[in-house]
Amino acid sequence: MLEGKTVLLGVSGSIAAYKTAYLASALKKLKADVHVLMTPNAVNFINPITFEELTGNKCLVDTFDRNFEYSVEHVSLAKKADVVMIAPASANVIGKIAHGIADDMLTTTVMACGCKKIIAPAMNTRMFENPIVQDNINTLKKYGYEVISPAVGYLACGDTGAGKMPEPELLLEYILQEAACDKDMKGLKVLVTAGPTKEMIDPVRYITNHSTGKMGYAIARVCARRGAEVTLVSGQTALKAPEFVHTVWITSAKEMFNEVIARAEDQDIIIKAAAVADYRPKQISSEKIKKENAQTGQEEEKILALERTGDILAYLGEYKRAGQFLCGFAMETQNLLENARRKLEKKHLDMIVANSLREEGAGFGGDTNVATLVTEDEEVSLGKMSKEETAAHILDKILAQMKSRGRED
Repeated sequence: MLEGKTVLLGVSGSIAAYKTAYLASALKKLKADVHVLMTPNAVNFINPITFEELTGNKCLVDTFDRNFEYSVEHVSLAKKADVVMIAPASANVIGKIAHGIADDMLTTTVMACGCKKIIAPAMNTRMFENPIVQDNINTLKKYGYEVISPAVGYLACGDTGAGKMPEPELLLEYILQEAACDKDMKGLKVLVTAGPTKEMIDPVRYITNHSTGKMGYAIARVCARRGAEVTLVSGQTALKAPEFVHTVWITSAKEMFNEVIARAEDQDIIIKAAAVADYRPKQISSEKIKKENAQTGQEEEKILALERTGDILAYLGEYKRAGQFLCGFAMETQNLLENARRKLEKKHLDMIVANSLREEGAGFGGDTNVATLVTEDEEVSLGKMSKEETAAHILDKILAQMKSRGRED
């Protein structure tokens, strides 16, 4: 995912420095070339050897280290960088960079970098809220630095408040957002639906399906990394909302219909990956439905009358505006391609992603998928791959179709 990318991690003097070791390890697993630069104060919190073992690169502290290849021309490393993150960023380092002071290897290298620079402040709450520190942070923002808001919680000093460095998983998302993908979707607005819907029977029970939302979330995440402005309309899932995506939560098919239709006109691409209920109870009981007959006290069979929900995909296909690309999903147990192509034509889709519950590696809940991309004149089988890889192929095909259609127009 980050193969061929160079990531610089700056570590300043903060107890949170240990978290950066986890971040460095995660980046290395994604095949990034990771270089760590530490301030002299930072080595009091974590040994540089830790980062050298994790990254396979020498950890830089001394600007005048004559045993290192960048000792003469320190900007060489800056030229290689695709993204820089300073985490933790102390009040001292923030202040120095904001005012152009470059007196150690970290600040000197950062000052020479032309790539995106991300700052993750970590300090005592009162320090973070100090107007001088806030002014310095705003100065960095003015110069194009991205500043991650610190987490709120119990700090090492015993105070509770803003100032905690975010967890490595969140820091990694910021780096992936910047460096993982080319921004070939910049300027495009994309709406993605994901997850199941729940149709209430009574205050206790509901009808739903096995969707976990993983495929739709992967699509939304990859769209954002490729530069799109993404809206995710999601049913209730156990997944964390993707970063850099506007997430709208819904419960029922009717709610999803309303939220999608309200936003559809502004979208360049709509990808309907949600598993929306086709039917809902005709009547919803305001009280829990009991097994026993209220008059006889005897248990009895119940008949649940259902009615059709609104067909979101059919509505979108009927009222699709010029230039808009509409992609649906088909989850089948038999006659996969025949059913998918019928759905493609009936609902006026530009593409449909077909997968079968019967195929190993596909279906609900897993981390892989086995999909076939069906368009008017082509069927492309992707084979078994991760859902993020599947998402990337789906988006590649959509962009190719849009480009081809643009040439025809």
